[in-house]
Amino acid sequence: MARIDLSRLYRSTVGFDHFASLLDSTLSTEQTSPEYPPYNIEAMDEYHYAITLAVASFTENELDIQVENGILTVRGKKQTAVDSRNYLDQGIASRSFERKFNLADHIEVTEATVTHGLLTVHLIKEIPEALKPRKIKIISGQEVIEDKKAAA
Repeated sequence: MARIDLSRLYRSTVGFDHFASLLDSTLSTEQTSPEYPPYNIEAMDEYHYAITLAVASFTENELDIQVENGILTVRGKKQTAVDSRNYLDQGIASRSFERKFNLADHIEVTEATVTHGLLTVHLIKEIPEALKPRKIKIISGQEVIEDKKAAA
């Protein structure tokens, strides 16, 4: 995969540092990260999302989920145990992993569940009241003049 040169974009923008670093990290991660474990990202509706990872062979105690600085990190670390079984073919992966997901502003993790070997992380978009659209009342010029006369 060819590397994209974003230097021209950086020279002509101000205040988009977070966006630029997000682009850089996403492009470099996609080139180097393995596809294990596989995952789905689902939009449940306008404000609810779910990330589901295939974590067969992992217990809840072997999984770790953290959010820091807008990055959701899911780790799986297999506890070392002596396995005396003699596999002819071992297709179920049981290696440790780390997956990172960049979260948009105002996306919060609400819970995580494990069912039938699938870890589902539930997310919600919570827009603060100050950022929600609000209706502004339009006052006619005549009303403003009448209010000033009444106040005098």
